[in-house]
Amino acid sequence: MRVAFQGEPGAYSEQAVIEHFGKEAETVPCKIFDIVFDRVNGLDCDYGMLPIENSLAGSIHQNYDLLLQNKKLSIVGEHYLRVEHCLVALPDVKKEEIHRVISHPQGLAQCAGYLRGMSGVRIEASHDTAGSVRIVKESGDRQTAAIASRRASEIHQMQILEEGIEDNRENYTRFLVISARPDTPEGECKTSIVFQLKNQPGALFKALSVFALRDIDLTKIESRPIAGQPWDYMFYIDFLGSAADEPVKRAVDHLGEYASTLRVLGSYLRHVYSVN
Repeated sequence: MRVAFQGEPGAYSEQAVIEHFGKEAETVPCKIFDIVFDRVNGLDCDYGMLPIENSLAGSIHQNYDLLLQNKKLSIVGEHYLRVEHCLVALPDVKKEEIHRVISHPQGLAQCAGYLRGMSGVRIEASHDTAGSVRIVKESGDRQTAAIASRRASEIHQMQILEEGIEDNRENYTRFLVISARPDTPEGECKTSIVFQLKNQPGALFKALSVFALRDIDLTKIESRPIAGQPWDYMFYIDFLGSAADEPVKRAVDHLGEYASTLRVLGSYLRHVYSVN
């Protein structure tokens, strides 16, 4: 089994792949999210693992847009990963020597409070958390540290100056698993859909009422602007239940009466996790 993820070995996305599929899965690093979709579209990989939202920093909007663009792919799973950030530097470097910190923008955002406490430190965005560790190692710069996982520090044989530096201990990233082969699982499921509404009074209220009327629990709603259509939006909704369930079928059919476009992105087993 081959699973594509964005980033380098040691990235949190790779950790999510291993937790979700097991150590026997072959992880396939990709430079950007678009390549993850390309790998799965081309059947070079069986699955792709995509971060979609973080409990501290919010949604990864680019991946919502890519889900819309890649019509042949379906969401077939989800995974919640507990994210614990570390401040990583070259061996034998002391924290007071650090004058620059690099990491992925999400990693920096999740540690914003901690970074404000590092007086006089310059913050710079990098393409990947694990990649930022590699950059520090290859540069040999004793004044630069990276924010990344413990696993990334171990892969590159670097030093952890401090761990657990995220602003809130309840730091989770939700990942979606995508595939070219749709699934209709049995059990406690979620379904994700995307739709567009006509811009008229009460349109969103009517759209959401189709779920309330059938006691379907909405777990997420996200709006995204439509390229080339200023002030028009697509709405992404996650709710409990499978597209194969009769109440869900009726709700989606009812929504189709109000929506100008509607697509089911996939039904998948709900990942039940426990907050530490």
